[in-house]
Amino acid sequence: MNVVCLQVFVSEASRHDGKLTYEWLLDAAKDLGIKGGSAFGTLAGFGRHGRHDAGFFELAGDLPVVVEFFAEAAIADQLLKVIAEAGLQLVYAKMPAEIGITA
Repeated sequence: MNVVCLQVFVSEASRHDGKLTYEWLLDAAKDLGIKGGSAFGTLAGFGRHGRHDAGFFELAGDLPVVVEFFAEAAIADQLLKVIAEAGLQLVYAKMPAEIGITA
């Protein structure tokens, strides 16, 4: 099945609407009918807000989290619209993907 892989990048401690942002994203995706999603923590990273490493105590809670979904392109676009309408400005990547089950 041809779908897209939608990755949304958030800070691990960021919150929206009373929840951790990655939890909010997972709930929003589920509400749209996306069948599954995962949130992955990182050990280190860099981006528009500089470099972050898990080894620095003072940066605890500031590491990137990648929230990933595989969905039809139209549903992924709906999720991006929900994110924007919620007032969140998040970096994302959307790539073509193929999913299946090994025989």
